[in-house]
Amino acid sequence: MLQKLLELSKQPLFRAGVLVLALAIFSGLGYGLYTTQTAPPQPIQFPHSRHVALGIQCLYCHPGAWRQASAGLPTTQKCWGCHQQTPLTQTSVELQKLAAYAESGMSIPWVPVAMVPDFVHFNHRPHIAAGLNCENCHGEVAKMGIYENPQVLNMGWCLTCHRDRTQDDPEKRIKLLDCGTCHY
Repeated sequence: MLQKLLELSKQPLFRAGVLVLALAIFSGLGYGLYTTQTAPPQPIQFPHSRHVALGIQCLYCHPGAWRQASAGLPTTQKCWGCHQQTPLTQTSVELQKLAAYAESGMSIPWVPVAMVPDFVHFNHRPHIAAGLNCENCHGEVAKMGIYENPQVLNMGWCLTCHRDRTQDDPEKRIKLLDCGTCHY
């Protein structure tokens, strides 16, 4: 048996098969690590739950979701517009970081968290126009201190939603299940 395996291992096709198998395993492991990591460190710890509790809507800080493909990240001026008026800014270490960015005129270097692969072109605008809430994809942000992806944003997850929401409209279903809708 061992002799046959050694002879087989000398065949180019066998070696190619082993290489493909190894690549598939390592790619799967890499993808799993990429999609299950915790949120990256941010320059300022932003408690979404506290802001939602104050009645601040998602689109106030992320207005791009309504008007363009990307939701965008809040500018220093957007944050400072509210926080310069609160006494908490004097005592909070995180808000003092915000004050330093505002006083220097620098942008806060936020690190995007909810990302899709480069070969996917996600556009927030049609999703909002279709009546989806931010929570449909981003989870219960109102309960999150620091935002983390609640689910893996992958093709299977998106297609499940596209199928579920178009059961009664065959024309819309064809459009939303077409590869070119997200991959262009």
